[in-house]
Amino acid sequence: MARLLGIVLIWLFGSAFLFAGVNINEPYLISLRGSGAVALGSTSIVVVIFLIKHGYWNRRAITARILILLWCLPSVAMLRAHASFEVRKRNVLQTDPMRGHILGRHFVVGYSSFDEVASLVEKGLIAGIYITRHNIAEQTTQALRSEIAALQDKRRAAGLPPLIVAADQEGGIVSHLSPPLTTLPALSTLADLPSETRAKRAEDFGRIHGRELAALGVNLDFAPVLDLRPASSHSRFDFNTLISQRAISSDPDTVTDVGLAYIRGLDSFGVGATVKHFPGLGRVRTDTHHFSAALDTPLADLEASDWRPFRDVLAGSRAQLMIGHVTLTAIDPDHPASHSKRIISGIVRERWNYQGVIITDDLVMGAIYRHNVCTAVVEALNASVDLLLVAFDGSQFYRLFGCASDAFEHGRLDTGMLLDSEVRLKRSFAAD
Repeated sequence: MARLLGIVLIWLFGSAFLFAGVNINEPYLISLRGSGAVALGSTSIVVVIFLIKHGYWNRRAITARILILLWCLPSVAMLRAHASFEVRKRNVLQTDPMRGHILGRHFVVGYSSFDEVASLVEKGLIAGIYITRHNIAEQTTQALRSEIAALQDKRRAAGLPPLIVAADQEGGIVSHLSPPLTTLPALSTLADLPSETRAKRAEDFGRIHGRELAALGVNLDFAPVLDLRPASSHSRFDFNTLISQRAISSDPDTVTDVGLAYIRGLDSFGVGATVKHFPGLGRVRTDTHHFSAALDTPLADLEASDWRPFRDVLAGSRAQLMIGHVTLTAIDPDHPASHSKRIISGIVRERWNYQGVIITDDLVMGAIYRHNVCTAVVEALNASVDLLLVAFDGSQFYRLFGCASDAFEHGRLDTGMLLDSEVRLKRSFAAD
């Protein structure tokens, strides 16, 4: 029995290693890259040697040789995946400068390697960077500040617009740069205070975040959250969004007051705000980090409650808007909001007359990436989205840029939309 169990485990682990080798470039296996990939390849080679030494190759049963071949494949698959990634990366880096600047102004990218992102910044292949916990954990605050300043210098030297430097510093459970930045409670802790008090406290929160982010070189904060707090915190499939802990209140007026005050605090230090996650996650029961999600609420109900903070805050500030990956079934049941022309152009641009910058939520999230992310990139740009966020796994930028470049080459991008977007981006970031 022990021998049989061992053989079964060898087959199962071999299959698992092969799956990992084939998919090593996918976001959900990001933790296996680098030293993880080396360990994966080394282990597969060790197992092959072990099997050969124990005579599996000389056995008559064909399954014994197939088992050895199975354990050879993970290393081959990883080499193939690495080669494919390098070819894709080389093609992006060799993009014609004119096309690179036209498309690059729409990408904000997370990164780990300074040298790699510096090349993208200098060539104008991206508009901005997204910094998070791992960027600040690997070095001192001063070192990160110097790194950001060096990237801005490269932009100026290349005659390009200032680099967008974004962070996710809401307070509470989403405080990706704390520590070393000040750890503040969520804005929701202010909701029950008297009106004047909560507005002052919210502005103070914004000023603290604005001062510290500006000192670091960050000029855009992905906050505040304007989703209404759900009536119940229970969600069957919410592992990362946790909107019940992040939303300010279930009352639209309270959300608007706190949101506007917080934005004033950010503005006082020149840090832009990004309100999120339209069309709202408060009524959604699944987590768009991993799954598709539908918002089935009638449009009249959304207009009367959930959307009031978004409309009022956008009208009363210079905030940008982040579009989430929820499918609004009453308007466009076939597309998540982040690349729905009916929602972005039809509602936000035309009905609300919002002419500020719109950015997608992270395109590496499962609700988008597990489907046709190439189509999502093209449709988002054609729907008048200005910035495409590639945050969790910045290496996916090369794939998504390639999608946009191919669409541009074959005339599938709306040039009128791109020109309008260029105007909005210049208006929003030129002064930064």
